[in-house]
Amino acid sequence: MHDHIDFVVSQWENAMPDLDTASMRIFGRVLRLMKHLAKTRSEALAPFGFQEGEFDVLATLRRAGSPYRLSPTQLYQSLLVTSGAMTNRLNRLEQHHLIERVAAPDDKRSMLVGLTPQGQQQIEQALRAHTAIQEAVLAPLAASERAVLEGLLKTLLLAFPGEATAE
Repeated sequence: MHDHIDFVVSQWENAMPDLDTASMRIFGRVLRLMKHLAKTRSEALAPFGFQEGEFDVLATLRRAGSPYRLSPTQLYQSLLVTSGAMTNRLNRLEQHHLIERVAAPDDKRSMLVGLTPQGQQQIEQALRAHTAIQEAVLAPLAASERAVLEGLLKTLLLAFPGEATAE
């Protein structure tokens, strides 16, 4: 069975026979998968009314554990976005009553961002939908294949600076 990447690589092999196309087979498929996954994720999150970046903020707060509060700095460093991008996301989420900004208990000059009860409920529902979609995407793979794929992806990811973390 052939896919679109086989077609593209075949064209390159005919057009430039001296070109090593081996990496194209992997990168082409990864890039096409990313497009499919982004579309699938966007469709899964659409009923909840927040954008992907907002989902990431809510999910980060939820996984932080009770009382589901972090500083804006902790949030933007965790999500690898600028403080300006984080401020925009927080403003939108606050307007929708999904988060609240509260004074830090140990420093009244500092603020923490926390989930509202509505925000907690929405992110938990969205996370269930999100993980169900992920399971559906991975359904063609056996458990052993998933484990191999996870290991290979982790190996590649750890090759990039800043990806390894302390245990």
